Amino acid sequence: MKKVIKQIPLIFCFLSLISCKNSQTKLEGKEIPIDNTITADPEIEEFIAPFKEHLNKTLDSTLAYNPGVLSKGEKGMNTGIGNLMADIVMEQANPVFKSRTGNSIDFVLLNYGGIRAELNKGPITTRDAYNMMPFENHIVVTELSGEKVMKLLSYLEKGKSAHPVSGINIKMNKDFKVISASVNGKSIDPDQNYFVATSDYLQQGGDSMYFFSDPVNLYNINYKLRNAIIDYFHKIDTIKAKQDDRFIKE
Repeated sequence: MKKVIKQIPLIFCFLSLISCKNSQTKLEGKEIPIDNTITADPEIEEFIAPFKEHLNKTLDSTLAYNPGVLSKGEKGMNTGIGNLMADIVMEQANPVFKSRTGNSIDFVLLNYGGIRAELNKGPITTRDAYNMMPFENHIVVTELSGEKVMKLLSYLEKGKSAHPVSGINIKMNKDFKVISASVNGKSIDPDQNYFVATSDYLQQGGDSMYFFSDPVNLYNINYKLRNAIIDYFHKIDTIKAKQDDRFIKE
């Protein structure tokens, strides 16, 4: 009897294996397109209507006035809209950074591709800020060695693009070679560290800006780039942005 009892678990396991082997589960997938062929649910539409109305009012409320179109399509190594974005980061982020660290941002570097929409002439709204910067990028401040800043300049030479900058003056020759670069009126010192504001996306190597990796120190001031733009538009009346001589090619 004991022998039979001992064999029962073995028989059970054997039958389980046979059952699993013989039963085949077939899974099928079906692609359901999300387009205008799907009929809206009236109850859901009615439920979200007040939220949609409130959101649209918020997005379309006028914050400032823009006297002329600002586009990154302008020729040259700097654009009005790029200068505006970089200056906004400097103006909005520097007080926060200084209050927390006692230091000031030396200069700002963003990326040309990060400007996602132009600013039309006329009233500027929160929606315009979202169109300009649809990503959830945060402003960070990196403490870079002078050697890393020289790599930053080499990157700009190779890129040949109007990457937005503020607080730094760069001159290139006709072959895109940097012939001078200064911060606060002083040439870049390889033995000095610099506080450079940028986005967390770029600091993590976005657009191949690897010179931002492994900085001396990294500060996340918990301030979204888009929020900085909205806050800036809130506090001004008229946008003043244009091409200048901060980053030029002779």
